[in-house]
Amino acid sequence: MGRLDNKVAVITGAGSGMGRVEAILFAQEGARVAVVDLLPDKSEETVKMVRDKGGDAIFVKTDMSRSVDVKSMVAAVVQEYGKLDILVNGAAIAPNEGSTVELTEETFDKTIAINLKGVWLGMKYAIPEMIKSGGGAIVNFASISGVRALPTIPSYCASKGGVVSLSMVAALENAAHNIRVNCVAPGPISTRMVLDQWPDEQIQHFSNVTALGRLGKPEEIARVVMFLVSDDSYWITGQTIVADGGLTVRIP
Repeated sequence: MGRLDNKVAVITGAGSGMGRVEAILFAQEGARVAVVDLLPDKSEETVKMVRDKGGDAIFVKTDMSRSVDVKSMVAAVVQEYGKLDILVNGAAIAPNEGSTVELTEETFDKTIAINLKGVWLGMKYAIPEMIKSGGGAIVNFASISGVRALPTIPSYCASKGGVVSLSMVAALENAAHNIRVNCVAPGPISTRMVLDQWPDEQIQHFSNVTALGRLGKPEEIARVVMFLVSDDSYWITGQTIVADGGLTVRIP
């Protein structure tokens, strides 16, 4: 018996990185998984990986910043699987920004639209389906940047801080419907995006200031998310779980 037997899960941003690992793990635990992303090739790779391990998955191309897309995505998942039990809002961008003064309006609007508005839209259309199913679990991806300030990424910090607040509101509003809403706030994780885009000195710096002495692994975050969507965490809602290897506990 898997921890997610008979559950239907939507994972946004599952075409690669942490979302891909979560999709595979959820399927291994018995869930039927909707891989939601804008990138067809990578998303179909995720679906194939799930199916190769005996799981059940579909791909639904979705721009999480567009209401019509998100509404159609939820409808497609329910049509395919009959219900919706789990939502993991992981789709996000981390653009080059500069200081608060240097940040462009275009970058600010795009970051908020995907990282924060996308989380809201996901919950807006998923929660009514969860109510029909008798409850559910939502995990929204924040970041240590949502609970601590990091210079030169103001819109990213603002978007992730907004995710934390929005999740607490949704948790209060939907507890009576047996729907739990939590956040996970990862520190730096060794995804391809980080390894390919960050200079070696930046990776080394974050490894040095993290208590455990390295970047996190996608699998380690996936296990935290698994805990939060499973019945193992049934008494937890409205919380932000910081999974950063001890980075934020260090005095600067």
